Amino acid sequence: MGYIIDGKEVAKEERIKLKTFIEGTIKDGKRPPCLATILVGDDGGSKYYMKNQGNLCKDLGMNYETHVLPTNTSESELLELINMLNEDKDVDGIMLQVPLPPHIDEKKITSKISADKDVDGLTDINLGKFYKGESCFVPCTPQSAIALIKSTGAILQGKIAVVIGRSNIVGKPVAQLLLNENCTVIMCHSKTKGLSEMCKAADILVSAIGRPRYINSDFVKEGAIVIDVGTTMVEGKVTGDVDFESVKAVASYITPVPGGVGSMTTTILLKNTCEAYKKNVY
Repeated sequence: MGYIIDGKEVAKEERIKLKTFIEGTIKDGKRPPCLATILVGDDGGSKYYMKNQGNLCKDLGMNYETHVLPTNTSESELLELINMLNEDKDVDGIMLQVPLPPHIDEKKITSKISADKDVDGLTDINLGKFYKGESCFVPCTPQSAIALIKSTGAILQGKIAVVIGRSNIVGKPVAQLLLNENCTVIMCHSKTKGLSEMCKAADILVSAIGRPRYINSDFVKEGAIVIDVGTTMVEGKVTGDVDFESVKAVASYITPVPGGVGSMTTTILLKNTCEAYKKNVY
């Protein structure tokens, strides 16, 4: 039976550091760090993530702004808001919730976020630096997945890692981070033939496809580490890609949903916001 990786527990030490830092800034007479989050539409996974952001900001003493826009918001209206937040000296980090509605060009919009406030590493500038191995803001969810894998104590070098999903937000950055750890990485996606057999070879399996409970024990090698990045609303509940009970029986380690990657991701997002704050205020 697999050991459950508790994202909140893994994040606890980092949260203590962040709270200490924020309390110190207030004692110095400075304002606390501020994260501004934008949601266009009514995506359930994004709303869940925003709730976690708000709760943790409150716990740590950070300022948190939410900008919730209707689904029919135009690109120009969204760009106007982003430009305003870029210029606002009291905002340190900008988090744009994705996916955006189909009529909005996601690449165009994310490219307009200030790279200095792009705490989720979505802009062309930060992504370019990331793939070149330069210092930058790295996408938070991929960072979270790697942190949870490392929390198991496993040696990553030489391991076979399979990533299901090739999005610019999760799949591709996770693959790059695993490559940085000297894993042998196999990218799988909707067009992959023999997906279950491919996954069965993995020492580390990361799923980010948004298909609830799709990954069952038939996909998982005995003793594999399974990281579930999926967040899909099913009957009012956040549900992962992995059929948890089935996979837990064969995996060595597994992340739950909720309580796994998302819990760590929020902490890393706020850590990045504090790093942006240091450059903005100090």
